[in-house]
Amino acid sequence: MDQIRHKVAIVGAAETDDLGQMPHMSRLALHAQAAKNALDDAGMSLADVDGLLCAGAIPNEVAEYLGIQPRYIDGTSVGGCSFMIHVRHAVAAIMAGYCDVALITHGESGRSGVDAPRGGSASSPGGQYEAPFAIGGAPTTFSIPVLRHFHEYGTTKEHLAHIAAATRAWANLNPMAMMGSHRRAPERGGGPITPQDVLNSRMICYPFNLLDCCVVADGGGALVLVSEERARDFAKDPVYVLGAGEAAAHWMVSQMRDHTTADGYRIAGEAAYKSAGLGPQDIDHCMFYDAFTFTPLMAAEDLGFVPKGEGGPFFAETKTGPDGEVIYKSGPGGDFPMNTNGGGLSYCHTGMYGMFAIVESVRQLRGECGDRQVPDVNVSMAHGPGGMFASAGTIILSNA
Repeated sequence: MDQIRHKVAIVGAAETDDLGQMPHMSRLALHAQAAKNALDDAGMSLADVDGLLCAGAIPNEVAEYLGIQPRYIDGTSVGGCSFMIHVRHAVAAIMAGYCDVALITHGESGRSGVDAPRGGSASSPGGQYEAPFAIGGAPTTFSIPVLRHFHEYGTTKEHLAHIAAATRAWANLNPMAMMGSHRRAPERGGGPITPQDVLNSRMICYPFNLLDCCVVADGGGALVLVSEERARDFAKDPVYVLGAGEAAAHWMVSQMRDHTTADGYRIAGEAAYKSAGLGPQDIDHCMFYDAFTFTPLMAAEDLGFVPKGEGGPFFAETKTGPDGEVIYKSGPGGDFPMNTNGGGLSYCHTGMYGMFAIVESVRQLRGECGDRQVPDVNVSMAHGPGGMFASAGTIILSNA
């Protein structure tokens, strides 16, 4: 995997026609619509596909629904970063000759629950050793590392609130973003927010207020990958995979070695940097999975963009724009452009957000993002966790 740089390219990337609440579509229908849209984006058809990778549904289900018989399949499903890991596996499969055209699909009825898979068992390790102690869903588990980080480094709720406000500023530039001003009026919670608005929103599970938490949505996305040689034949500019990494560190949040750092983040990031021959200083644009405001802060620290413990003040930096507006560190006009689609906090989060982060990286590298386009983006990183910081996937992409 140290030799993957520039060997495979993403030539198709798309989400479903809509995002939000779609009770008329099952998870398989969402997989299929996203697949069609990504293949259309590439100028290809299902007849071209001989590799299938998916999470949220097993490859057998998706292949049957699409009416294809792929010769390479991968059903790795470790949570929201599964799709970063799929990109890494698709690169390896194409380089090995196991397939020529890899289709990666995601579809999830996260809001409507149509054909949704069942939850965990009471007899599982988590059911036995965490659930009895009031661990009852993502807000209660993701909050544990946050509080340790608060204790060790003095990070505050105000620091996190700046991340939410910056992400919403990007969402207001994206017509597809669920909480952006294009789709939701201020009286319904949409449009611009300030850090104080985040702090004033209702408490969900300390230290998370409502606006510290991702939206809940139905939707899907898909990617199409081919070899570097074939990538030159497509109408749209290819986006090359420079580096990739993956890791699993634990499953239950109680078993983290150190609650202020995610070992999976560090291991996956190091592998991605090594295979790309790059470091944090070479990244122009970041898509860091944001199930909660703390998640991208952990990523920025563990991936080397800011020293451990300094993420809070880093993201709380602001400056004043030419019209007197506040410019956030990671928001439009800031010097650390991150989660430019509006992120899981304000764009879309189906339950496994990683696919949408990759799609946005591709679009930024192609220069397709309109008002939210970041200037001079040549290298983008998409990174995320699976479960409660349990696993991780990191990919580094480039347009050259």
